[in-house]
Amino acid sequence: MEREAAIQASERRPLIIGICGGTGSGKTTITRRIIDALAAESVTILQQDNYYKDYPQLSYEERVRVNFDHPDSMDTPLLIEHVRRLREGEAIESPTYDFANFQRHTQTVRIDPRAAIIIEGILIFENRALRNLMDIKIFVDTDADLRFIRRLLRDIGERGRTMEMVVDQYLTTVRPMHRDFVEPSKRFADVIIPEGGHNEVGIDLVIQKIKSLVPRG
Repeated sequence: MEREAAIQASERRPLIIGICGGTGSGKTTITRRIIDALAAESVTILQQDNYYKDYPQLSYEERVRVNFDHPDSMDTPLLIEHVRRLREGEAIESPTYDFANFQRHTQTVRIDPRAAIIIEGILIFENRALRNLMDIKIFVDTDADLRFIRRLLRDIGERGRTMEMVVDQYLTTVRPMHRDFVEPSKRFADVIIPEGGHNEVGIDLVIQKIKSLVPRG
């Protein structure tokens, strides 16, 4: 009876999906496709970008110089705790981040557990404890020039950055950290999707697999 109960509990446990890839690779596009396939009410999303460490003791000028593309800039222990709690059926209070000022907002956002939990970020495969919580690990592999253009447009349009800030950050931290941490983590992926959201065949195959694994009821 105990073994049967354990199996039933495992079958009801949320499916944890990790979507990793360099900045601007198309992670969000694939996330949206999965949500559309499963229905929004059955999916919870955790954005690694909201789990940057806070540096209240630093001035704005000092925060700008922090290497936010290094794993040490992430509050990974908190992200791991939140994934575990969601997996056990508990709601969490996710941090939120002010990208224009390089600091956390004071307010949090309640996130409820659902049938599928998507963790999205550039460094989510770098930490063993975090990736061990994932049932499916997807790496989105897109050419560097396309990723840079997408990041440039996003950071200027959505995050209050200047072109000079984006280019400087890309050359000093984004590019070298991608080479040192993001690209090597590709070997931990179960599936690699080249060209991100433009790879219809790859996305459709992944979605079919996910739909077969999402717990019912």
